[in-house]
Amino acid sequence: MLIGILLTINIIVCVVLIGFVLLQRSEGGALGMGGGGAGNFMTARGAGDFMTRMTWILFSVFIVVSLILTVLTGRLGGSDSVVDKLKIDNLDTKTLNAPATPAVPAPTTPAPIQAPTPQLGAPTVPAPATAPAQTPAQ
Repeated sequence: MLIGILLTINIIVCVVLIGFVLLQRSEGGALGMGGGGAGNFMTARGAGDFMTRMTWILFSVFIVVSLILTVLTGRLGGSDSVVDKLKIDNLDTKTLNAPATPAVPAPTTPAPIQAPTPQLGAPTVPAPATAPAQTPAQ
């Protein structure tokens, strides 16, 4: 419940902070858009001071709420670390560096059958092009 409320506050502060940053007048003319315009609804000096102060206040609130959310969600997950979740107590140190043995034996492939080599002087019979057709028995 508290995390949901803080997260909502953090999102609202973030959106307002974005708005304040975008409404500020650029002072360095970084993209060639420096200068006045319709954004000067108060005096230039007073608007700059107000916007700068509000930006710093919103930034500080955003950072504080983000840190609180980080601490609360870290405690919510539990105090177990990843190392505590590993079952390293039952490990045998003598077999750690042993090569792995396959659980299932690898299938063996039969050796290829070689055709007999023709002998010198023996007549060679060409293989039939097609298998002989069988006639149905009557």
